[in-house]
Amino acid sequence: MTAEAPKKVKTDIGPPNYKDMLSPVLTRNYGKWDYHEVVRPGVMKHTSETGEGLYTVRVGSPRLVSLTFVRTICELADKYSDGVLRFTSRNNVEFLLGEEKNVEPLLQELEEKKLPVGGVGNSMTNIVHTQGWLHCHTPATDASGIVKAVMDDLYEHFTHTDLPSKLRISMACCLNMCGAVHCSDIAILGIHRTPPRIDHERVAKTGEIPSIIASCPTAAIRPDPKNKSVVVAEDRCMYCGNCYTMSPAMEIIDPKNDGIAIMVGGKVSNARIEPEFSRLAIPFLPNNPPRWPEVVEATRNIVEVWAGDAHRGERVAEWIARIGWESFFKRTGIPFSDKHIDDFIFSIPTMRSTTNFKW
Repeated sequence: MTAEAPKKVKTDIGPPNYKDMLSPVLTRNYGKWDYHEVVRPGVMKHTSETGEGLYTVRVGSPRLVSLTFVRTICELADKYSDGVLRFTSRNNVEFLLGEEKNVEPLLQELEEKKLPVGGVGNSMTNIVHTQGWLHCHTPATDASGIVKAVMDDLYEHFTHTDLPSKLRISMACCLNMCGAVHCSDIAILGIHRTPPRIDHERVAKTGEIPSIIASCPTAAIRPDPKNKSVVVAEDRCMYCGNCYTMSPAMEIIDPKNDGIAIMVGGKVSNARIEPEFSRLAIPFLPNNPPRWPEVVEATRNIVEVWAGDAHRGERVAEWIARIGWESFFKRTGIPFSDKHIDDFIFSIPTMRSTTNFKW
């Protein structure tokens, strides 16, 4: 008697195989791509060893999208790119077209629908950002509002390839950094400046005291047996808000003192110099919604100084490495203060960030 072959069981465990969602042209040329080129702002062409081409059209998205937006881009994908699109890690939408004849009609329809095309090559890509006031429980500032204001002001750098190199800007609404502020050319970071306010009556009722103590990365929280609560050593507190995650009785949000810091010089790429972590440029800017003029002005100032002074292909980190930090502060007009000093002393064992390093 022959045993039956086991049936393939479908489960909901884990993500689906991405290869099942590739377009026909991607499937035929998987692992065979030879080179790519930027044919116009926002449009790339990848050429395979077989000679077949794939056109990528990159469109900026607001990250927090509506159902109408999702339906719109899906309809465009069905019409022009075999029903295939993807979201990049920086919230861009990319249409992957197998036929060149569909590129121009897609661009025309995107223009009619006021969807911006750009972010490819020597340009500013979309700003990756966190949740902000809308969803996050420990934000020091908003994310979507600031990103909207900054992108509105720097829009021409998204739709044109007029910069010395690619520009990556990120936004995180607190220093827990759901965004990529540690490794972006320019980073906008929400910061708390006061320790959590403890509601002793609610601490034990809304969380476990051992978990609250263990959540602190600097060991600033100690038990307070008298009040059946905890105490915070302010000189050790880094204002991260981790304790609030354990108990809402550890309120960290402070409308008067919360604000924004600007960091510069981060990068992931190994090109030319090793990867870099971003460093402090502006310690504090106020929260002034809805358009955050101080943040917008500071960001544009750094972009314009870099764009006017950097060599072709030189990222912000490479530009600063060439001119020196003293020149960076002089040329941007940013005052240097005692808040910057510790940021330039990095721990050697924890900063082995290049793939070329060997112990």
